[in-house]
Amino acid sequence: MLAYASGRQQIARRGDSPSTLLFIIGAHVTALAVVMSMKMDLPARIWDENPEVVMVPIKPPPPPDPAPAKPRTAPSQLDQSQDIIPTKPQDSQPVDNRSTDKVEFTELVGPKLPELPPLSQKIVEPVRTGPRLATPADLLRPPYPQSKLESQQEASLRLKLSIDERGRVVAVDPVGPADPAFLNAARKHLLARWRYQPATVDGRPQASTTVITLRFELEG
Repeated sequence: MLAYASGRQQIARRGDSPSTLLFIIGAHVTALAVVMSMKMDLPARIWDENPEVVMVPIKPPPPPDPAPAKPRTAPSQLDQSQDIIPTKPQDSQPVDNRSTDKVEFTELVGPKLPELPPLSQKIVEPVRTGPRLATPADLLRPPYPQSKLESQQEASLRLKLSIDERGRVVAVDPVGPADPAFLNAARKHLLARWRYQPATVDGRPQASTTVITLRFELEG
């Protein structure tokens, strides 16, 4: 249009007018705006506001292949029921059941153990009594050794006495250190003078031992 307008003789004679040029440019801009504002025919929407859902059935998976059948084996001899036929011994002579195995068995067993009392019976413990001194008081003190009497020495002896079934002292042994002079004086006197009532077990006299302390003291 610009080329066409510029070729007209009438406009050319009038000269280049700025207002005419602006008008032509405005007309083109207006025409372009009208073309751009025209509605274009657009295709309809391909979706619907309320779509219809169609359920498509799913085929179930095929069943698994059946397991191969196990080959049948012939039954063993143990499974087969067979009649048991008794056989006779090859030797026609009668079998002697008597054997020396019984003798060996008794030798291995050993002697017969004593029978234990039943648990229901109460086991009674034996009644025991210890030895009791039966020597008179005036015969208890042994004589003082003469050497220790002169030196004014005293002693305390711890002695173990062995007593037989009759109550007699048959042995005197020191328990710990003991002066020989005091020990000899005590041993001679106890073996000769001291007597005991013997120890008993269920009333029967028994040999026993006892420990005493014997003091040698000077009279003040």
